[in-house]
Amino acid sequence: MNQSFQPAYSASTDSLLVRHRVLRNTYWLLAISMIPTILGSWLGLQMHFSLFESSPLVGFIAFLAIAFGFFYAIEKTKHSSTGVFVLLGFTFFMGLMLSRMLEQILHFSNGSSLIMTAFGGTAAIFAVMATVATTSKRDFSGMGSWLFAGVMVILLAAVANIFLQMPLLQVVISAIAVAIFSAYILYDVQRVLNGGETNYITATLAIYLDLYNIFVNLLSLLGILGGERD
Repeated sequence: MNQSFQPAYSASTDSLLVRHRVLRNTYWLLAISMIPTILGSWLGLQMHFSLFESSPLVGFIAFLAIAFGFFYAIEKTKHSSTGVFVLLGFTFFMGLMLSRMLEQILHFSNGSSLIMTAFGGTAAIFAVMATVATTSKRDFSGMGSWLFAGVMVILLAAVANIFLQMPLLQVVISAIAVAIFSAYILYDVQRVLNGGETNYITATLAIYLDLYNIFVNLLSLLGILGGERD
């Protein structure tokens, strides 16, 4: 009996070690991905970069086209070192996209404080949600379809608000987005731990997008509700 039990136990242990290695690599790549994001944001601020300046709708379509182009390239290269560089290129692009909002927030007298508060809030949310996903025995896999539906609703509302320009609607969108992408951290981290995601590049992409959207929407809320003009 001991001989028959030993291989099964060994296989289970090896599988657990692989999952934790994927999660560890994901966290390392996630940390590294912040560097091109910051660099892209800084460069965008210097250039006053904006895809939306001439036409918000055309800019939004261009953003989606570029983003999904990166998603396709990452999927095709995720099993090689090239995938790491494609992912870092995507995070640089997302930094460029972030620069427009940062520039608007920095026009407030307390803009730097708002940015640091949003960053701290994002880090705190990630720490809490990742810890819950790692330690909880609850299965969060059933949340996936509901969270995706929520993202679609947010996306449609955001497109509508490009034309409506309603601050109250933006507050509602941002608050819901923070909640949804916080829940997505639970879902994405646990997928790695449960073996549902075995590639650290695509795992990093998923969690990066969660954090990016939490930061952007927290910053939007802080800017609308707490921005102070000179």
